[in-house]
Amino acid sequence: MEFRIADTFTDSLSRLTGDEQKAVKTTAFDLQLNPAHPSMGLHRIEQSKDKHFWSVRAGSDIRIVLHKTQASLLLCYVDHHDKAYDWAARRKLETHPTTGAAQLVEVRETVQQVVVPVYAQTQLPLAPKRDTSSARLLFAGSPDDELLGYGVPLEWLADVKTATEDSLLALADHLPAEAAEALLELATGGKPRVPAPAVATANPFDHPDAQRRFRVMANVTELEAALNFPWDKWTVFLHPEQRQWVERDYTGPARVSGSAGTGKTIVALHRAVYLARTHPDARVLLTTFSDTLASALHTQLKRLVGSEPKLAERIDVHSLNAIGLRLYRAQHGPVTLASRDVVRQLLDDASKAVSGHKFSLRFLMTEWEQVVDAWQLASWEDYRDVSRLGRKTRLPEPQRALLWAIFAEVCAALAGRKLLTHAGLFTSLALTLSRSKHTPFDFAVVDEAQDLSVAHLRFLAALGANRPDALFFAGDLGQRIFQQPFSWKSLGVDIRGRSRTLRINYRTSHQIRQQADRLLGEQAVDVDGNTETRSDTVSVFNGPPPLIRVVKTSAEEAKLVGAWLAEQMGAGVPPESFGVFVRSEAQLERAQAAVATAGVPFKVLDEHAETTSGHVSIATMHMAKGLEFRAVVVMACDDEVIPLQERIETVGDDADLQEVYDTERHLLYVACTRARDQLLVTGLEPASEFLDDFRQGI
Repeated sequence: MEFRIADTFTDSLSRLTGDEQKAVKTTAFDLQLNPAHPSMGLHRIEQSKDKHFWSVRAGSDIRIVLHKTQASLLLCYVDHHDKAYDWAARRKLETHPTTGAAQLVEVRETVQQVVVPVYAQTQLPLAPKRDTSSARLLFAGSPDDELLGYGVPLEWLADVKTATEDSLLALADHLPAEAAEALLELATGGKPRVPAPAVATANPFDHPDAQRRFRVMANVTELEAALNFPWDKWTVFLHPEQRQWVERDYTGPARVSGSAGTGKTIVALHRAVYLARTHPDARVLLTTFSDTLASALHTQLKRLVGSEPKLAERIDVHSLNAIGLRLYRAQHGPVTLASRDVVRQLLDDASKAVSGHKFSLRFLMTEWEQVVDAWQLASWEDYRDVSRLGRKTRLPEPQRALLWAIFAEVCAALAGRKLLTHAGLFTSLALTLSRSKHTPFDFAVVDEAQDLSVAHLRFLAALGANRPDALFFAGDLGQRIFQQPFSWKSLGVDIRGRSRTLRINYRTSHQIRQQADRLLGEQAVDVDGNTETRSDTVSVFNGPPPLIRVVKTSAEEAKLVGAWLAEQMGAGVPPESFGVFVRSEAQLERAQAAVATAGVPFKVLDEHAETTSGHVSIATMHMAKGLEFRAVVVMACDDEVIPLQERIETVGDDADLQEVYDTERHLLYVACTRARDQLLVTGLEPASEFLDDFRQGI
């Protein structure tokens, strides 16, 4: 007997309390070992239209809904007794007559009316040049065969044909996920890819659409792994829109972009695996800019190819700084890196030795990191003539000359001490690679590419050497929070014509995504002119609107946040499903005080970003990258906190000020889009000016 679990089961499991989940997992293990054991207490669900739906007790009031035949056992859903039985009464498992894929379908006659929720009244962000009238029927002109080919159940075809912008998201909640995703893509101007129909004799669970929704559990180990990550979206099977970018051949460097939650990291993971699998002798580097994110990538890779150890061995997962240090030591021997504190002290000493200037140490440090060290400028002429893309402050030549006198002293001091910066290390590696006939990696896949430094990209350009498929990047310009913009093309990485944007958001509700997007523009354009469009992104599920609350005192804020956390936990959200974010370490105490009022343990995340069961996670916005939670609180959005007044005071002209505002907006956007279902944003009067943008439409 084949033992499977459905994504509807793992989704419903995630909404139970920690103790309830433990009981369900124990019962699931027992079912896998011996489903016929009398202790299972299997009961057929009489009110279900599918005669194969059964229930099993997993605690006093918890019921698992099973689909049981002689050949298979499928875990479909789990909830409290009445809710579980109601779910089963309204669904059936069937094989789609056109696609041949197994589907869990909501029975049409059990739905009196597709009601548009109050929070879903806002229009979908449809593609440009479309009639945005809410009365227009979106799919009236689509042939029935086409809609059926997307996996639309036959009994829901009439509803789809009469769907409007106002009703589509509500309708999507009733459809199988593959059908809903295809319709949303079609509504935003895309053309969904349709997997090849299964042959009549094929197992309906073997169809690509079904494989994304139902997984065979070969043994207890596989079942345990699946249940340990109950609300994570499975990474084994891709949406067709994602798959086409994973499996494509590229003549040069390529980049996939998209807003938060569109699956860029998943695409990057699959791309690395695809390259390793299709090139059996190749070594693949899977990397990103920080150790924290690299650790997360490594964990996700293990989930993806944990059963293929030989394949995993050929995929190296490291942060760029870690792999750079390893390669440098292998090629050049021991190296000592200069810390930021050491560089800051050298700058301070040099600035005091050079008279006639009024530059602050903060300005000098930023100018060193973003211009001099970033571009590895070695002479006065280099510094005088460098294009200041990321540092727009206008500096007359005499002032630049004074600055170079300071920086030249620092360069000499570093050389005298035999110290190397990360930028210097990667520049040296790039030079070595450009002269070598051999490369340590055949392919490199880079996640969070928007935060690559100049030196990182220079190294990657040398590593790829413009070979086909050698470099693949995933990123989002709207999440650039660490690096100033610069030209990739000037460093030998030209992605023009090989850049694609993902448009379907799987992680964040329509309501949260729509409001968070108001913090950014409809388009983001990089220095080389590549455009990322956000206006046609669409989420695949609904949720309540985000809450924005501004109060007078930090005590009021703590009480408000604590009450909200307690309310959500009372509704069944476990503590580990909450994330609380603040702008910087200076506000961490406010977050701790707020969580403490809810009477629940918390953990302040360090660079490893490891959450703990039974604990609310607290972190700065910079630490939020790569994390996701069912419910998120973004606290302390006060005036002078975000955007941070200290940064504003350092700018030299309006252009620099705009860059500060952009990255501060990106920070708030990153924090808010860590939320899946629920979002609360708080601040003290006077609140951050960004909240005015965020409030639009609420």
